[in-house]
Amino acid sequence: MLRNIGSTWAVTLATIAATYVLTPFVIHSLGADGYGTWTLITALTGYINLLALGVPMACVRYLTGHVAKGDSPQMNKVIGSCAGLYLVMGAAALVIGAALSALLLAYRIPPALQAQAGLAYGLMVLQVSAGFIGLLPEGILFAHLDFVGRNAVRIVGVVLRLSLTVALLKLYPSLVALALIYIVCLLFDFGVSWLLIRRRYPSVRLSLADFDRPTVRCIFSFSVYVLLLQAGARLAFETDALVIGAFLGVREVPYYVVANSLIVYLMDFVVAIAAVVSPMATKLSTEGRLDELREIFLKWSKVALSLTVMAGLFLIVLGPRFIAQWIDPSFERPAGQVLQILMASSFLFLPVRGVALPILMGLGKPKAPTIAFLVAGGLNLLLSIGLARPLGLAGVALGTAIPNVLFALVVLVLTCRELGTSVAHYVGYVVPRAAMGAVPVIVLLLWFKLGLQVRALPGLVVAGAAMVVLFGLTWVFYVYRGDPYVDMKSHLARFGLRRMRA
Repeated sequence: MLRNIGSTWAVTLATIAATYVLTPFVIHSLGADGYGTWTLITALTGYINLLALGVPMACVRYLTGHVAKGDSPQMNKVIGSCAGLYLVMGAAALVIGAALSALLLAYRIPPALQAQAGLAYGLMVLQVSAGFIGLLPEGILFAHLDFVGRNAVRIVGVVLRLSLTVALLKLYPSLVALALIYIVCLLFDFGVSWLLIRRRYPSVRLSLADFDRPTVRCIFSFSVYVLLLQAGARLAFETDALVIGAFLGVREVPYYVVANSLIVYLMDFVVAIAAVVSPMATKLSTEGRLDELREIFLKWSKVALSLTVMAGLFLIVLGPRFIAQWIDPSFERPAGQVLQILMASSFLFLPVRGVALPILMGLGKPKAPTIAFLVAGGLNLLLSIGLARPLGLAGVALGTAIPNVLFALVVLVLTCRELGTSVAHYVGYVVPRAAMGAVPVIVLLLWFKLGLQVRALPGLVVAGAAMVVLFGLTWVFYVYRGDPYVDMKSHLARFGLRRMRA
């Protein structure tokens, strides 16, 4: 399991590295108005993805069950049924994308950008429409628990996007060039992933002749909840740019997006656990191994909290200064304030989102968490609109942070109840030592900030490296010392043995 999660973390790290290079490059290439307009385009077209109706997650869930049983005919029925659904969804996406283009015109896009914004929007609608069928190879690989192979393709795709973006924007800095890059990367990802499937899993067949109505009904019985879950996620994480563009102006969007991107990539790192936990929950549930699933829930919740603490403390204390060095000094205060608000709520939200929620989905219990996420997303929209003008960007951030905390509390209670463990036992195992271990890390970061007054990038890098070393020592010798689920001594012994052999 650690190998699969590790490969997903490698994708996230590669994506973060690419984002570190690309975000300031794209902002400076397109300008604040251009980057803000591009964010609006991706936010609008992102909503078209809701047409997937939760089929991708349902596909993985049912495929995983059939693969675990070795039932190839049923597996291929699910694949053929999903392929047919994806083609219909792609056609519907083209129609709905054309209708939504009117919303883009409602925003105050600078006249110089209006023509290319319309063309870029059309290309992104095409990319999203084709992207539905592009989801199928990933579902097949995840159902076979082949995360390493799939993630290797994704890493190459990140490198391809980085290279194309730098090359094309130097030659032709425009929104259209960015949209074309997305299309090229989609074609690459689908083609290489399908070749990998054909080589490793010859029993897999992609044929519309396998389209099966009873299978479709089973998929929809689960996917309707996933659809609502995704709708809540969109409201929670991708509506803010639209609210800011409407109430504060397009030029304010980059400040929020830069801060939010750091939270999103941290979330991706934690949610990498979810990509493995969800199919594992289905597999263990199918095999009746609920004790092992309960152990996974507790152990990986503590890991998720630990990762959140490590990155989150740095972002809260030194994150604003990092943004100033990364993008521009003018971003430090507005983007830094947003970052601190969002990060504070993530200490509770991310461990639940990364472990508890996917376990419920893997167990086939999507109804309650889906409704909770949808309600949280709607509350986010209402609060963000209500607080945008009186509090500015900070108000929009609060509108996101408060519902996320409420959602996390609800899902945590539901998961503990489903797995037969108490919330008090969960909190007692996951939280106290991690909280105490965070104290020396906070002291060290505050010393770098207030004592040494670090601002330049080299100083921030040294502060981050020192924090990681202290964090590692604290977690090894205190937080995980005597842990009932993680044998730190054996891990250290194996690591030392490998070093000696090397």
